[in-house]
Amino acid sequence: MTTTWLRLIGHRFVLIPFCLALTAAAWNGYVSLHDGGLVRGVVLGPGGAAVAGATVSMMEKNFTTNSDRGSTRTRADGSFEFTNNRSHNILLRAEVAGVGRSEQITVRLYFRSQNVTLDAPLTIKLDPPRNG
Repeated sequence: MTTTWLRLIGHRFVLIPFCLALTAAAWNGYVSLHDGGLVRGVVLGPGGAAVAGATVSMMEKNFTTNSDRGSTRTRADGSFEFTNNRSHNILLRAEVAGVGRSEQITVRLYFRSQNVTLDAPLTIKLDPPRNG
């Protein structure tokens, strides 16, 4: 009797659906714990120092347009945070008026509202001087 149960449990038509269901449940658990919509990062200046008071803009990237989703200012340590991001494809850029701006970066997430901390800082590049 025990051998019959072991063969049934180990059969591919039982084992594979069980593994798929377990994987789906684990993924859904992960998503439910990491879907707060937080986007965090740091802004650095041209010399590598943290930039306080920089404006960081976030846009939602769609198929045809980029929709503005707001902006925030960096803290004294150069860090910033957006809350309630509802997209899975966003664009970020930092700017300091009269100094320069960072390159615009695209952040692609695995699911909507995924919490993310940027791996690399947004680095401000100096605006070229104007001749005039």
